[in-house]
Amino acid sequence: MENTENLQVPLPVDPDVEDGKFFAAVGYLNVLCLVPLLLKKGNKFAQFHGRQALVLFILEVAASILKIVPAVGDLVFTVSFVVFGILSLVGIVKVLMGESWEMPVVHDIASRMTL
Repeated sequence: MENTENLQVPLPVDPDVEDGKFFAAVGYLNVLCLVPLLLKKGNKFAQFHGRQALVLFILEVAASILKIVPAVGDLVFTVSFVVFGILSLVGIVKVLMGESWEMPVVHDIASRMTL
């Protein structure tokens, strides 16, 4: 008699997720956030992550502009660079896992966007 306790049943694969994974992951790399938004318009998974990546990119640009403010600008830029880098990395990992992770604050902004 076989031991069936260790058998894993594969989860059903969403075709939207599989089709949009690469594009969604690439989207978290700065200006490449436009890739899923422009090339996968009909893919909800890629659009979800593309919108979040676009918000991250806009926030990165804003932090870069704040760098011109003496002393405080450098601190804000450094902290935001680390935070946005971590969020992008987590976003890529979540994409590769096939998850639609709602980033704190970023998702709220991204969900209001119409493209």
